[in-house]
Amino acid sequence: MYRNHIVEEVYSLQLEAFTIWMKQSGYSLTTEKEYLREVRDYLSTLNEIPIQQSKKMNVVAFLVSKQRTSGDKTRNRTLSAIRSFYTALIDFELTTTNPALEVKKSKTEKHRNPVYLDQSELEKVLTYVEGRYRDRNLALFLLMAYCGLRVGEVHRINLSHFKKGKGTLEVLGKGRKWNEIPLPPLLIQYLTKVEEERIQPYREKEEAMFVSQKGRRLSIRQIQKIITQVFEGYKKKHPYNADLKLSCHKLRHSFATMLLNHNVDIRVVKELLGHASIETTMIYTHINDEQKRSAMTMINIPQT
Repeated sequence: MYRNHIVEEVYSLQLEAFTIWMKQSGYSLTTEKEYLREVRDYLSTLNEIPIQQSKKMNVVAFLVSKQRTSGDKTRNRTLSAIRSFYTALIDFELTTTNPALEVKKSKTEKHRNPVYLDQSELEKVLTYVEGRYRDRNLALFLLMAYCGLRVGEVHRINLSHFKKGKGTLEVLGKGRKWNEIPLPPLLIQYLTKVEEERIQPYREKEEAMFVSQKGRRLSIRQIQKIITQVFEGYKKKHPYNADLKLSCHKLRHSFATMLLNHNVDIRVVKELLGHASIETTMIYTHINDEQKRSAMTMINIPQT
């Protein structure tokens, strides 16, 4: 606690600049909190030296100290937070160098297929969406599984973003980038039901599409809990998938895989997912076992 107090006191200007920079850059609230936590931990190891005097060795020493309790993926996220911190300080002319840029990222496992459910499994999971707010919860599920939305994007949807006449949904994605998504007809029906059944919020200015039983915008955590409960019901009846790590983001993986398996142009998939780079979309171009077997049936080995 004492060390945290010292960090806030010594580096208050830098932390304030970093917070402003992240908000200006469109970072999500979750990322802001994670990055600030990582940066505060890093600053606590600098022993109060001026930020301009920090070196590559300070960054590496901090990452090494965390290696015992974290994997390569966590290390790389920490490094990204520190890099962003120095980038913000340079942008606000509080320092001139970014020592974290000289530190290499850890090599993580490549070519690992994302976890996803195929179309038949998604249909089975849908049957486990139930309860008093079934229509609302179905809409949540469908937006992630059949439109590829991130959980944060679903959380931010307002009533005005649903363009029923056009059959589209305006989505505020990463980097505060807007994306207009054409909606499947059945999803339009469910969103219409959500509008009709929506509890009148206590706050007059509450514009959220998805609200709780108290009339407040559903939090990201609440949405995740709803989807987790659906998966738990599904796994109890389908034990062969009991060890499959399913989550909101796995529904997004399923959507991308489904489109590519139907030979949708990868550039279109990129736009629907709201990716900044097509390289990110490329992780979904995995080949399944059935496709491998089908390809091998075309091989004709001559008899000798």
